[in-house]
Amino acid sequence: MSSNDRFESREFKVVGTRPLRPDGLDKVTGKAQFGADVTAPGMLHGAILRSPHAHAIIKKIDTKQAEKLEGVHAVVTRTDFAKDVDNTDVLDNCMAGEKALYDGHAVAAVAATSPSVARKAMKLIKVTYKVLPAVTDVDMAMGADAPILHDGMQTEGLEKKSRKPTNIAQRHEFGHGDVDAGFKQADLIVERSFTTEATHQGYIEPHACLANLGRDGRGELWCCTQGHYYVRELCADLLGLDESQLRVTASEIGGGFGGKTTVFIEPVALALARKSGRPVKIVMSRNEVFRASGPTSSSSIDVKIGVKNDGTITAAFADLRYQGGAYPGSPVEFGAMSAFACYNLENVKTIGWDVVANRPKQAAYRAPGAPMAAFAIESVVDEIAGKLRMDPIDLRLKNAAAAGTKASFGPVYSDIGLIRTLEAAKNHPHYSAPLGPNQGRGIACGFWFNFGGQTSVSLTVNADGTVGVAVGTPDIGGSRASISQMVAEELGIEYSQVRALIADTATLGFNDVTDGSRVTFATGLAAIEAARNAAKIMCERAAKTWGIPSDAVVWEDGHAKPVSSNAGDFEPLSLKDIAASAANTGGPIAGHYEINADGAGVSFSTHIADVEMDPETGRAEIKRYTVFQDAGKAIHPSYVEGQFQGGAVQGIGWALNEEYIYNKDGQLQNAGFLDYRIPVASDLPMIDAVILEVPNPGHPYGVRGVGETSIVPPLATVANAISAAAGVRMTSIPMSPPKVLEALDSVLIAEAAE
Repeated sequence: MSSNDRFESREFKVVGTRPLRPDGLDKVTGKAQFGADVTAPGMLHGAILRSPHAHAIIKKIDTKQAEKLEGVHAVVTRTDFAKDVDNTDVLDNCMAGEKALYDGHAVAAVAATSPSVARKAMKLIKVTYKVLPAVTDVDMAMGADAPILHDGMQTEGLEKKSRKPTNIAQRHEFGHGDVDAGFKQADLIVERSFTTEATHQGYIEPHACLANLGRDGRGELWCCTQGHYYVRELCADLLGLDESQLRVTASEIGGGFGGKTTVFIEPVALALARKSGRPVKIVMSRNEVFRASGPTSSSSIDVKIGVKNDGTITAAFADLRYQGGAYPGSPVEFGAMSAFACYNLENVKTIGWDVVANRPKQAAYRAPGAPMAAFAIESVVDEIAGKLRMDPIDLRLKNAAAAGTKASFGPVYSDIGLIRTLEAAKNHPHYSAPLGPNQGRGIACGFWFNFGGQTSVSLTVNADGTVGVAVGTPDIGGSRASISQMVAEELGIEYSQVRALIADTATLGFNDVTDGSRVTFATGLAAIEAARNAAKIMCERAAKTWGIPSDAVVWEDGHAKPVSSNAGDFEPLSLKDIAASAANTGGPIAGHYEINADGAGVSFSTHIADVEMDPETGRAEIKRYTVFQDAGKAIHPSYVEGQFQGGAVQGIGWALNEEYIYNKDGQLQNAGFLDYRIPVASDLPMIDAVILEVPNPGHPYGVRGVGETSIVPPLATVANAISAAAGVRMTSIPMSPPKVLEALDSVLIAEAAE
């Protein structure tokens, strides 16, 4: 089946309603088991020694005194991991090799009978360092005189490679047309440069795991993760194990947002368990979370856009530079692909540079790479609207991508909802509401690709008529409820009759990570097909009961029914009826489905923000905020609205307050929520969410992922609002009060000079 013929227009009974989430009671009563809640008999406590230097050669590690301490059962360093691994950078990030490459880089670990003994043992480990110069700024890291992190690194993607080592890992380029010719056609050209600082996902639950690994290579791992199959793959590689020998179970997760899609402590816990012969538990402190788990990238971006006087964009160019931490793999490719994805352009070009710096390796953070790109592009689009004296929504509508548009990153769009979001924003009361003194209104658009991926689902029909659904995608946003709704819809039964659970790696086929806004789309698609498979079997059982051909039976409204009166005068059999007699008609009834899903359907959003500026302090307060986003089909509208609101809030925090602050030696200065300030309820208005539904052709119910797009527009939306209120264009994120005051002062100085 192609991705273009999956959607089937239909009326829904369960889908689109707002039932209670199945995990809610366990979470509010404290029954739910999170990563740090898991224990085992004889369990040891692990602790990790981390480098205090951002860049240093590790000359010697002496663990003798730590090993002699009473209560210490194991000490591991890099030598305790596999020598030949596929994921070298992952191993390097989990346990440093020849060099420590960032403040907080793991260099050794201990397992002891208590956390206090483990901490004491860490102090007894003697590490001899040769400290090297560090670089944390992306533009400085690209400089000719920058300290080099990896002596053998050369830039991929260049026509001619340099012989000298560099911090530039890769160059990416996207686009079509002739941008030089396009700029010659322009009546107005606006060029700007922008910077954004790295931010952390800010999940409340720190990384935690419990590992048990015998010397025979068989082990178990419990951890808070967005992808336990990927954890199994990485850990098996780093420890030289067969994947089948390692069973990984995903605990409940207290937030991830992309930050729990890789491993940090899990391989270390397994190495300690193998060496000690006992289960080992590791829980990161908040300081460790900030210093040693992946934030997003910081960036530096140049943008140039040319337009006709009527607002038609004739050419667009962006040069994006992202640092991805100490190892290659920043999301600059996604940034370069998504930068102009909202626009129908004849001439467009983006160049992206993946740069390493002395920071922890970045991890995904909701639509990785896209918010920074959108901040730069949407700020320039807003400035162009001002210079042309054109409504900023009208300018976007004039150039908006639609079905048939060739995207700036290559493919041609099918049905998309960008124009619907813009029209809804323009017609919403928020857009025409009056503004008060020192207030400004901003608008911006955002895009995300979405993803399908490898997915396996198993569905069982129980003898009492209830249905169990085993999925392999950890639930980080209410997906168990949405999956249950789709199964209930397909089988024609009540939502309360379906229970979805997260299977471990030993009991279900492979599933890709819960990321890319893929779960409701891909797992939902697989669950629907699994339900259809089960329904087909139940029709066969009914046919057997009635003694008629199976193709003479159809499944409708939760019952097996004869196709017509010609098939026989039989009363319909309910799912419960068929399940109760399953033992006499062939045995257990189950439905399975495996797929590498395509057709995820891209996603667009438009945001409006009203901001009030305090001209004396530079503080910006969000007074009103509205999100308009295409969900394809909202399976559980409350969770969809929650995703819209959550992404907006995180984007607002990124825009106004959040940033990693390093000193000149590359040491993180604000590794904790006291100094790294995320928004709290009192900082925000209620985020209004408007759900639009342009069905995705690639899903039977029209679903599009919604979890990531909502974080893309806020940086630009808030920046455009502040720029309107302050009367000066803001080009650096976060727009903290000192930066805003500095921008205001620059205007006053310029006016005085005139």
